[in-house]
Amino acid sequence: MKRTKLRRALRRMGIGLGVLLVLGVTLAVIDGWRAFGHRAEGERRARMERSPHWKDGRFVNPQPLSNDWWGSLTGAFRASPDVSPAAPLPAARIDPARFEAPPASGLRVTWLGHSSLLVEIDGHRVLTDPVWSERASPFTWIGPQRWYAPMIALDELPALDAVVISHDHYDHLDYQTLVALKDRDTTFIVPLGVGAHLAYWGVPEARIVELDWWERTRVRELDIVCTPARHASGRTMLFDQDATLWAGYALVGEEHRAYFSGDTGLFPAMQEIGDRLGPFDVTMIEAGEYHRAWPDWHMGPEQAVAAHGMLRGKVMLPMHWALFSLAYHGWTEPAERVLAAAERARTTVVLPKPGVSIEPDAPPTVERWWPEVPWENAEQHPVLSTGLK
Repeated sequence: MKRTKLRRALRRMGIGLGVLLVLGVTLAVIDGWRAFGHRAEGERRARMERSPHWKDGRFVNPQPLSNDWWGSLTGAFRASPDVSPAAPLPAARIDPARFEAPPASGLRVTWLGHSSLLVEIDGHRVLTDPVWSERASPFTWIGPQRWYAPMIALDELPALDAVVISHDHYDHLDYQTLVALKDRDTTFIVPLGVGAHLAYWGVPEARIVELDWWERTRVRELDIVCTPARHASGRTMLFDQDATLWAGYALVGEEHRAYFSGDTGLFPAMQEIGDRLGPFDVTMIEAGEYHRAWPDWHMGPEQAVAAHGMLRGKVMLPMHWALFSLAYHGWTEPAERVLAAAERARTTVVLPKPGVSIEPDAPPTVERWWPEVPWENAEQHPVLSTGLK
């Protein structure tokens, strides 16, 4: 009798847990539904399929990505205890009046954390990969959480000539931010396929420009060139892996040139970008959120410095760090390792505090605004891209 009651209780508990699981999944899908975006259709899809980088129903890299899944899993158990700051970061609020006067040199870059930058170049303003949401996630309740609030409200930003998006991962293409920007009189420049997300979220098609690698568009007197990158895409991971293209951008003005890498591993075309579009007055290159288990998805600090040289850059601004915890290394490690590699390569680096504007024509000396915490050097944790000659 007691066993029968126990079985019934367990059965009821199992049904209850099953209902809760289904309910939880349903609520999660509802919460993230719009943020998942939309797949390309019609002529947009047909144009993607005509790209030389499209193969067997998805975009591909000339050099495939190497993935050590076991290393990625076990790496989580050896993560640094300092993957996130122990104290609030010195990210000062930006006075919008700063942007009323143009930069004296004609080129000014304001780093807003991670890969969000406001680039003022030869009388134009370009915003890169803007993420203003609390989380880099389709959900409002779970996912990597930002370490500090946005330093300027979206409605306080100056007029923008262009918003460029490198790819559709959540830490680069943010649903809530794009919805807030959709009515702005600006041009949204994205790689092939990403325009479907923007159109789904209400951005007018007339203001969406989709580009393949090496294609360019002109915004007033500024040329914006879509450059190759070595990465991946997808917002659901299961149904849209590599269904849209990923890219970097060259901003070519009348007097200055700037390069924005987006997310990328090191690859030979970096040299071609430098030869065709350089030299660059500033390179904004991703140097954080790396691991030896995924050496082709992100460059790591030393290879970022090497890429700067291949690009024929003058001043390097490391980005893709100091906002979200997306890897296992200490949060200050990208800055420390970039500085060490830059000293060896005699590379000029700027590492501004989040929210600080710099003019690359007169680069400031590096101020160590981050605390001293333990970190691994290149010998302890090498990150070496595969498929390089």
